[in-house]
Amino acid sequence: MSDGKGDVWVEAGFGELARSGVEGVRVEVLAKNLGVTKGGFYRRFADRAALLGAMLECWRDGRVAAIAHQTSLDGQEPRERLKAVIQLYSERLNPEGMAVELAIRQWARSDENAAATVASVDAARLKHVAELYRATGLAAEEAEAQAFLFYCFIFGQSLLFVERGPRKRSQLVAKSAEKLLA
Repeated sequence: MSDGKGDVWVEAGFGELARSGVEGVRVEVLAKNLGVTKGGFYRRFADRAALLGAMLECWRDGRVAAIAHQTSLDGQEPRERLKAVIQLYSERLNPEGMAVELAIRQWARSDENAAATVASVDAARLKHVAELYRATGLAAEEAEAQAFLFYCFIFGQSLLFVERGPRKRSQLVAKSAEKLLA
């Protein structure tokens, strides 16, 4: 996908995936959304399955690179880095990113390739966060359990609607983060 053209199709695929799930990622729909003919698609991809494979690869590589970057210490203390990751995911909600994440997870319920991709991303996320917890002095098993709770919190908080508004939400996130960093 280094030629740039493939990226346009993959990005259009992500947009449609976020809007209507994997069923909505159709060559005709993407071509119409991009204002081009289907011929351009077939010059780039053999078929829809090739596009879906490229989308999974792009999403996996992006997520794995992101968590590696987000958890690198760069001179920070492990707890400070964990706090920064919590803030990143709780203060700057990314509705499109979350829609893509949820759509890929839904897709993974019925597709082996998507399931394997999600499993590899989850494994990378848990590994990197567990390494931060190990750097705080926790034993490997404890660090893995904390990393699991960390991700349950990161994803769960983004899905919950807090009735009393953004201020209450940020208070809850801050209190929860303290517990994850204790």
